[in-house]
Amino acid sequence: MTSPQPMRYADEPVVAVRALRSVSLAVPDPAASRDFYHEVWGLSTVEADDDRFWLRATGTEHHVLRLVRNEQNALDRIAFAVSTPREVDDAARRLDRLGIPMLRTPGPLDDAGGGYGLQLVDPEGRCIELSADTFAVTAEEPAGRRAIPRKIAHVVLNTTDIESMTRFFVEVLGMRISDWSERQMSFLRCNSDHHVIALNQAQWPSINHVAYEMNSLDHFMRGIGSLHRHGIAPKWGPGRHGPGDNTFSYFTDPANLVCEYTSEVAQIDEDAWLCRTWRRTPELSDQWGFAGPPTTTVRSAMAGVADRGHRDLVIAGRDDYFLGIDIDAPVGV
Repeated sequence: MTSPQPMRYADEPVVAVRALRSVSLAVPDPAASRDFYHEVWGLSTVEADDDRFWLRATGTEHHVLRLVRNEQNALDRIAFAVSTPREVDDAARRLDRLGIPMLRTPGPLDDAGGGYGLQLVDPEGRCIELSADTFAVTAEEPAGRRAIPRKIAHVVLNTTDIESMTRFFVEVLGMRISDWSERQMSFLRCNSDHHVIALNQAQWPSINHVAYEMNSLDHFMRGIGSLHRHGIAPKWGPGRHGPGDNTFSYFTDPANLVCEYTSEVAQIDEDAWLCRTWRRTPELSDQWGFAGPPTTTVRSAMAGVADRGHRDLVIAGRDDYFLGIDIDAPVGV
């Protein structure tokens, strides 16, 4: 008897995203989170509107972090860049044919960063924004020796079905699998960076952490030193991962969401790279052998709280689209 074939979302990608622009986090006290990221973490506030804040790094994106108010922690959206408005329009037609719901159809985005885009909903309820022609900003100098993030390096998402969600990012958004960590994590790229999205098998959908890339290993260490002077110690790290070969040091923000400084992310040669499956061993989790295993505290913070995302905003009758899990049921970390 043959095993059933896994569901395919699309025979060819709806769109090929080219970069991770920003992440929007929903938290109970966005002003407190803004103060942390602006005054301690190294980002700069570029726009503010009541309980919404937009913060930039030194790169060319208008903002890399958006903070909004919500009763509990949640992922508000992830924004990806596409090349042209026409790609946005083409993506919308393909999404419609596939029955993938959209929160926003193509048009001008009424957000501080401007642009032309759409917003789709993935099978676990996350809002994914595709945009082009956002407001141009000039890259800032890395301020010499100051520890200022350059961009969002990656976002790690907890998922109840790593196989299905990996296929979604590959088959719908055109990403490529760089590596697996056994079948616990998948690492997905859309450009030369080893990964911009990683998926982690978990008990419920939630945001695991957001990583910010520092300009160099020296800036990475200076960032850790800067937080130390503010009385903030790493929850895990410093160290260097196996998959991605990037440095890591994990902290928690005022909402108890996990944020990471990283640097020296592996660069992919598309013609030469071979995807591999890494064993989940201490020496591959941290090649330096200094950080040790993640603590119970940081594991709990990375697990987060069950996040329905934007399921409730999708047209009634689309329950068959979402991955089947009752995230409102009480379960332990």
